Amino acid sequence: MSNSSFQDGSSAEAVAYAAFLEAYPDYGRTCALDALRASDYRRLDAAGHVYLDYTGGGLHAESQVRDHADLLNQHLFGNPHSANLTSSGMTTLVEQTRRAVLAWFNAGDEYTAVFTPNATAALKLVGESYPFAPGGTCLLTVDNHNSVNGIREFAMAKGASVGYASLTTPDLRVDPVGLASALASVGSSGDHLFAYPAQSNFSGVVHPLEYVEEAHAAGWDVLLDAAAYVPTNRLDLRAVRPDFVSVSFYKMFGYPTGVGCLLVRRATLPKLRRPWFAGGTVNFATVQGRQHVLSPGEAGFEDGTLNYLAIPAVEIGLRHLASVGMETIQTRIRCLTAWMLERLLALRHGNGRPMVRIYGPVTMERRGGTVTMNLYDADGRLLDYRRVEELASQERISLRTGCFCNPGAGETAEGLTEEDISAAMREGADMTLPRFLQFITHRGGKSAGAIRVSLGVASNFADVHRFLRFVEELRDQTQVTVGDVTFDIESCRVIRDGS
Repeated sequence: MSNSSFQDGSSAEAVAYAAFLEAYPDYGRTCALDALRASDYRRLDAAGHVYLDYTGGGLHAESQVRDHADLLNQHLFGNPHSANLTSSGMTTLVEQTRRAVLAWFNAGDEYTAVFTPNATAALKLVGESYPFAPGGTCLLTVDNHNSVNGIREFAMAKGASVGYASLTTPDLRVDPVGLASALASVGSSGDHLFAYPAQSNFSGVVHPLEYVEEAHAAGWDVLLDAAAYVPTNRLDLRAVRPDFVSVSFYKMFGYPTGVGCLLVRRATLPKLRRPWFAGGTVNFATVQGRQHVLSPGEAGFEDGTLNYLAIPAVEIGLRHLASVGMETIQTRIRCLTAWMLERLLALRHGNGRPMVRIYGPVTMERRGGTVTMNLYDADGRLLDYRRVEELASQERISLRTGCFCNPGAGETAEGLTEEDISAAMREGADMTLPRFLQFITHRGGKSAGAIRVSLGVASNFADVHRFLRFVEELRDQTQVTVGDVTFDIESCRVIRDGS
């Protein structure tokens, strides 16, 4: 794709920006973020790069790295598992950061914070330690990251039953009637865990936090996956009280990677039983006696040596978000996402056919800044999202394609069935995602993946405008389709199969 379409970009962008501000005047209240981008995220514009993958990973501010480097370079820090000067100094900083995390989520004394390598490790802690047993239940929503889906393996291995709460289409929201029925279907005996995301990493849907208390009232413990939610929303644990909350700090503010967190209600913590012990998790262990005494509280769950030099950067990141203001971030993302949805849905080929199919809500009602879509040619044939990603990279636009480690939401969005999957697997044991995409497209005009763009703290109007111009360039494009299946976006059905 050439850059000729951008020759008049500055004037076209100015006209579009004026119209945007008229439609979304609240955006004008977020101008502080433009100054922040010029100072702390200037590498974006210096490289002419459009970053649209904040759900995959946030971008760090330059000031975060400087402040962290200054802290490390001005002090001596050692492994905190000791009482010497460098160790005790590091312990002080780790505990200071722990208090900062609890304060950020308004957790008070009701919760403790367990530092983990990432959000996946936080979820695994719950899965391996929760008292699943025959008579118990693990209930998941179909819209869950695979790191949550994996908890079902622990449940099944211990004899607990596993169920899924379905989604409605086309909005991909949890079916409230089905969920209520599932929550009410268990008896008073056994331990029951309900896990769901506060915000979908696939569709951007913000699922009701009220489900937490609904589940509690029915006798369930609740695991809330907050990884996609907390980068742009403040989670108040005085108002919402899940038993477990998983968090990824690099998704919140980009730096550091390698540090996540599990927030646990102190009242629920005694339920968890570690299947092993490790360095850092025990107060006492003996080889001859083959006994161990697990450390109390969060220490019994922080395996080995923490990423102690990185952990202080978490508090620096939280201060950065506080200085920006979560309300300012929310306002900007709401305005940009609403405008992007509006413009994408308005795109048409020369023959009038829609270009874009949005998965999930097409308005800003209970949704965040993650937008997942597929593109179709003028005959209704699916454009290969892998090729779209390649073309976007040529224009220095970073977006994400695939299934985003969330197969349930993708399967629901595309109407994939168990028979679809089985039929594909019968094609051979060497099935790959590219082959599956080709197979499923020919089978019924469906897709096994999509294009995802997501906005964050450093996003601005120019980013979204450039992305929309890129999509417009694919108008009447026929060279990047998959197969010969014609799909009608408006009716969501196959209308011709030329295979």
